[in-house]
Amino acid sequence: MAGSLVGRRVLITRSADRARPLASLLSSLGAEPLVLPLIDFERATDQAALDAALDDLVAGAYDWLVISSITTLRMITEKAAQRGSTPAALIPAGTRVATIGPSSRQALEALGIPVTLAPKDNQSAEGLVALWTAKRVRVLLPQADIAAPGLREGLAAAGADVTSVIAYHTVDYPARAERRLAADLPPAVGRSTPAAPQELSPPQARRELDAGTIDAVVAASPSAARRIAATLLPLGRCRFIAIGRPTAAEATARGIPVAANAKVPTPDGIAAALGAVFANEGNTR
Repeated sequence: MAGSLVGRRVLITRSADRARPLASLLSSLGAEPLVLPLIDFERATDQAALDAALDDLVAGAYDWLVISSITTLRMITEKAAQRGSTPAALIPAGTRVATIGPSSRQALEALGIPVTLAPKDNQSAEGLVALWTAKRVRVLLPQADIAAPGLREGLAAAGADVTSVIAYHTVDYPARAERRLAADLPPAVGRSTPAAPQELSPPQARRELDAGTIDAVVAASPSAARRIAATLLPLGRCRFIAIGRPTAAEATARGIPVAANAKVPTPDGIAAALGAVFANEGNTR
């Protein structure tokens, strides 16, 4: 199935730094990765509320910290640096950490933060809620301003006392330079940082789509699907690959046919979804 990716041109709708792991894998499989950033992230407007929540975290007020995205971890890394500390030092020994995806777990562990709970099969908010058994516990949940309520409500329904705070704002790319959340995270243990893939401008991406020279576009979030619907349609022969059911649902709601949904939100899972699409087409162009 990996052979079906040879020569395929795949557009990743993330910034180059966030697209590197997937782009590196696709290159190794013979594909040509391209990036077109559509969304970006800015620091939370209400820094006082965020700082107060982190002060309580450091003081041991929470039994659990739930990290639902890599971007949340970037926020914590930036906040730790501002305090002359490390992300691991912000989390007391008695506070357990839960997360959703393998990328977040790997980044947490690379920072020396052990993960107590993370879904293996359904790597989503629903998957974490399904595993949750801790009742009458205090949970800190830093999230994006546009985060769906499902995780917060699911944890609360399971018996947790959830404090939700806005960790960052999701904005159209590019974020304002003075507000952009861009703290560097270390590579996963045993992995080097791959080179940045080629980045397209929106006009370049439009010309490529019109010419039919992009084989697939990958969207990692519902907000990316919304931006694709607003800025890149029609996709022509380009196949839409979703990462996660919420992304696929958002694309479908906006009239974008979903060629495949990555079963696992990792570079390997996305490559497998791409490979399946092209293998089913007989690897013809």
